[in-house]
Formats: sequence, structure tokens, C-alpha cells
Amino acid sequence: SQAAKMKLKHNINPVLLQLINFIILVYSFVTYIPWYIFSGSRQAIEKAKQVKARPVNNKPGGTYRSVNSLHCLASVLYPGCDTLDKVFKYAKTKFKDKNLLGTREILKEEDEIQPSGKVFKKVILGKYTWLSYEDVYVKAVNFGNGLAVLGQQPKTNIAIFCETRAEWMIAAQACFMCNYQLVTLYATLGGPAIVHGLNETEVTTIITSKELMQTKLKEIVSQVPLLRHIITVDGKPTTWSEFPKGVIVHTMASVQAMGAKADSGNKQQARPVPSDIAVIMYTSGSTGVPKGVMISHCNIIAGITGMAERIPNLGEKDIYIGYLPLAHVLELSAELVCLSHGCPIGYSSPQTLADQSSKIKKGSKGDVTTLKPTLMAAVPEIMDRIYKNVMNKVNEMTPFQRNLFILAYNYKMEQISKGYTTPLCDSLIFRKVRMLLGGKIRILLCGGAPLSAATQRFMNICFCCPVGQGYGLTESAGAGTITEVWDYTTGRVGAPLVCCEIKLLNWEEGGYYNTDKPYPRGEILIGGQNVTVGYYKNEARTKKDFTVDENGQRWLHTGDIGEFHSDGCLKIIGELINRKKDLVKLQAGEYVSLGKVEAALKNLPLVDNICAYASSFHSYVIGFVVPNQKELAELARKKGFKGSWEEICNSPEMEKEVLKVLAEAAMAANLEKFEIPVKIRLSPEPWTPETGLVTDAFKLKRKELTAYYQPDIERMYGQNVK
Repeated sequence: SQAAKMKLKHNINPVLLQLINFIILVYSFVTYIPWYIFSGSRQAIEKAKQVKARPVNNKPGGTYRSVNSLHCLASVLYPGCDTLDKVFKYAKTKFKDKNLLGTREILKEEDEIQPSGKVFKKVILGKYTWLSYEDVYVKAVNFGNGLAVLGQQPKTNIAIFCETRAEWMIAAQACFMCNYQLVTLYATLGGPAIVHGLNETEVTTIITSKELMQTKLKEIVSQVPLLRHIITVDGKPTTWSEFPKGVIVHTMASVQAMGAKADSGNKQQARPVPSDIAVIMYTSGSTGVPKGVMISHCNIIAGITGMAERIPNLGEKDIYIGYLPLAHVLELSAELVCLSHGCPIGYSSPQTLADQSSKIKKGSKGDVTTLKPTLMAAVPEIMDRIYKNVMNKVNEMTPFQRNLFILAYNYKMEQISKGYTTPLCDSLIFRKVRMLLGGKIRILLCGGAPLSAATQRFMNICFCCPVGQGYGLTESAGAGTITEVWDYTTGRVGAPLVCCEIKLLNWEEGGYYNTDKPYPRGEILIGGQNVTVGYYKNEARTKKDFTVDENGQRWLHTGDIGEFHSDGCLKIIGELINRKKDLVKLQAGEYVSLGKVEAALKNLPLVDNICAYASSFHSYVIGFVVPNQKELAELARKKGFKGSWEEICNSPEMEKEVLKVLAEAAMAANLEKFEIPVKIRLSPEPWTPETGLVTDAFKLKRKELTAYYQPDIERMYGQNVK
């Protein structure tokens, strides 16, 4: 079974193991009856077995809907709240003095000199200080009015280029209230992408931070001729003489002060209607120049209505930790879900998230330890990192500790696959691991890319909570599917949300049909009010990716291949070859999903990153691997290979050794023989957004990686490559 393949290997004496298994059997038998009577897990097991979505008719290629919205798709959170400003006003009235946005105060900043001579900035942070719903509302109203004083008109664009923080959300709410179209750009985007986004949207005002102004905007501001106002959210910047004439720098506080004094009597006409554009969200550009997706008020509200329904008992008792980029649809949607349900949001960053994070001074507390959140969103990249770190620590334990952990891990995996809970293991063995995320997490939300089954199961076991794996695109306002909390299966993304419907379109070239047995397969199409307006100033691409049917329903052609299981849950099985070059047809006719190969191998301690590659003119897969320096150096030492880091990576002998490890892991992950990489190139340099080989969300840029490694591709395929 899949569970058996994901179990960890131990080296316990077989006789002792038999005795331990007997004790576990007796324990399970004795505790089963009280567990059955007192635990709520019985209902969870029943719910997990239920059908979650079904086709609305029996025709082939029929549309699937959640069983909770078979007759009518949900589109509004609260009656009459059909625009984002109304949703916030409703929440402000309901949760007036409750905490909404929290930020940690910086007590001390210091430079820490490393043995290599590099200087790392370290911080000691204090408690969270909170703004209530009322505080945020007043700040947003004043900011919106202040922007009007600066000349911002309703239905015109204004850009935000800023790290995830409370001021980002305040600025966004101000724009929603005044019907300004908020252009969002990743804080990690490169110069040309920022220039493209700012010039395409013709913004005159940009909201940013002092640091980003100095590090990113300073270099490119002369290339944005229409720019007139720069607003820094975190106080007065140091004077900057290189400014082009006509560009004025303001602080957010000064704009709010202008707004507080301004006459707001004529504000009523500026209110948005549901079809007005709320956000123009620029994607991270994994397939070239970033595209601006136009998302209306009703698109976002429909999306967050669907997402909220999958989080049981969401409310004031929860705390959400916000650290992913707010310019990403996953984080923006998650925070708007929280805001609309009275759930406080404490802000963080990847550099200060945990006690071990890079900016936290040793001995002081990271954000999760201080905040103790109950809800958290993560992308697979971050979950994979946590998985590797914990597994490395397990490998460093004494043999007794390691075997105890592995026994508990494997026991709990078996129990989870049956739908049972393990309170004793949770409190005795996994409590310490759980504390890495603050100890109170009840649901982990995952999206943005496929999560491997091994990582998902690891998070379930060690953090003692369900992982809600979701599927959605910027073009569908982030909404599509999310697994239900009691569904502990792996590798699936759940049933359609109550706000949308999903159908599968035949892809004849790949041999995927919605009449396939046992599971219908095809390209995933998402329909519903969450499906966005289209791409900004790109009519041709909008017509290609969006269609409207005879009933007036708008459909997004995702370019992803999926299959529906009998309980109505969706599984992603690849991406269209003509869309993202993820699904490649080999010479012998087999289709390989490169993403599937990468997901199976990137969790290895030896692998920091991996890109699989295949050519239709050849019969095998190859790969580019960024190895983990510590693990590869240790492997080289064991094999008696001496040399510098570059020499180790360039050694054909070490390539073969790494290939052996990859092949073993690929077989354990159930990859087909033709999916296992046959040759690899070890890269001594890591892939970062600065190298241009990955996006700012750390997704692989296949086109750029292919061009960069072209000589290696020719070597591995013996020159004959097209």
C-alpha cells in the first residue's frame, strides 16, 4: 500500500520488534472502546467516506459541483455584501473592538559577523501590538481620502509593491472603499518585471516600503515616466537626491493626515459595484513576462465564500499567521477570509517565522512561538523545507531516540489511514515537533503547487492536524477545490468549492477523455463567479483562456489535466504540453509529467532543487539537480572522492552516485520506469530569482533552465536534441 511505502525505516532487533508490536496491539485494543465512545472521530470517519461532489447530470463530461451547492452556486458571504468595502464594513460593525491586524515591535537590531566574514542582520522582537477592526477601518478611510487629495480618481490604477504587513491590508481596504484598482506586484520581482507592470497599468502612485524603495525602485524609477507619487508605509525615508523631477515621496501617515482633514461629503458616488475591478494581480511570470489578471469585487467575494466553507468553526477563537506574499492570490484570499470572520491576523515573514529563522537572534523567539497561530497557509516549498529540517534532526538523534520516533511515526501513519487519532503519541512524541509552529495549529492550508504525498503525510503526523490541500489559479481568484479537514487521503486536491463548478474537457492528443473508466480524465475547466474578467490589455490571451457557454457561465481553461474520483474529489495528473511544457511525450509515446517526477524527488535530503527535462526525440528523462552541499560532501567523503565543491558537482562519478539515490527514491514513490531520470547534471550554484531560473514564488522557469543548461542537455542526449 501507499502508506507502507511512506513508512520510515528502522533497525530494531526483529524479536524486540515483535514484542513492541504486541504491546501496540494490546494498547490499541484497550483504548479503542473509550476512543469510539468519547471521540468525535467516528463522525469524521463517516464524513470522509461520503461523496463530496457529483455531476449535475449524467451526460459524459458533465459538470461536477459540491453536494452542498448542487442546485445553486454560492457567491456572497453575507446578504447584501456584494463588494469588498461592504464586507469590511459588515465585519467592522460585528467585531468592532476585536483585534484584527498584529505586528511585532522591533526591540533591537544588530549585525552578526559570520566565520566567513559575511554580516547577517539579526533582530530581537517583542510582543504583538494589535489594531482593532475600528482602528483599521479609520486608518483605511483616512488613507483613501488622502489618496483622493493627491489626485487619485475612482476606477484608476494604483500600485502596491510592498512586503506582507498590516499597512498592505490597510492600503488595500482603502482602495476597495474608494474604487481604486489595486495593482499588486511581488516584492521580490526583478527590475524589468516591475517596470513592465507599472508602465502597462500607467500608475501615477506606488505604495512601497523604505527598504524596497532603496533596493528596487531607486534603480528603475527613471524608466516609469508617469510616476508622480511614492508613498512609504514605514516612515520617512532618507533623502534621496537621484529622484527624477516631479516625483514626490510621502509617508503613509502624512497621506492619512491629509485624508483626516479632507471633506469626505462627496465620497458616496465613488463606491464600487460588484463588477468593478478590485485588483490587477501580476503573476510571478513562470512562462515569460508577468500577466496582469483583472479580478473584480464579485470574483474575490465568490472565491472567499467558497474557501471559508471548507474551514469548520472559523472565527474569533482562531489566529492566522500571515507571512506569504500578499501579492499572491493564496495569501490575499486567506487573509480576506479571516478578516470577514473575526479571525485576527498576526504578521510575520519567512526570515522571522520560527525560532531558527535566519533573522531571529539565537535564544530569542520567532513569530510562531509568540503568536501561537491556529491557522496557517503554506506553499509546498516551505512544507518541504520543514520536512527536511525535521528529518535531518531525526537522523542526528541517538539510535534509541530515532527508533522510538520512527515507531511512533509509522504507528500513527497506520492509524491515520484508518481514520483514527493517536492522542498518546501526539502528546509524548510529536509535541516537540508541533511546537516548531507554535503548538496550536489546527489546520494547515496548502496551495500554489502540488504537495508530495510524503510531505503531506509528514505534516499530518508531526503537526497533528489536517492539511487542506487546495487547487486554484490567480485567474480563478484562487478558488477551485480544497480538501475537507476529515479527508486524510494524499495526492488529491478535494472537491469543487461551493462557489464554482468543474468539468473535464477531452484532450485527444494526450489520450485523456472524460468518458475514461474508472475515472473521467481531461483538461480542468473552472466555472463560476470566481472566474476572473481576463488579462489586462491582453485580449488575445483572454479569448484563448476564457470562454462563455450557452447559459452565460464563464469558464477558465486551466491547462491542467485532472481526474475525478468516485467521491467527487479531483486529482491533478499533469499539465498540457502546449501550455506549460510540463507534460512531455517521449519517443515511444508515453507521456511524462515533469512536475510529478520533481515532486517525488525534491524531498530527498540530498536534493535542494530539481528540474526534470524530457525531449520528444528521445526515450528517457534527464534532470538538473541543485544538491545539498552538506549531504553531497558527505556522500563524496564516503566514496573517497576529494575535490572542491565545483569539482564534486562536475564529477561524472558523483553524478552516478546521486543517480542511484534518485532511482531508489523514484521507485519508492511509484514512478514508472520511463519517468525515472537516466542522466543528471549537478549544479554547484543554487537557483534564486536573481539568477532568473526560478520565479519570485520559486517556481521553475523551464524555458530559462532549458536555455541555461543547453550544453548539458546536448551532452546527456548525445548532441541530437531539437
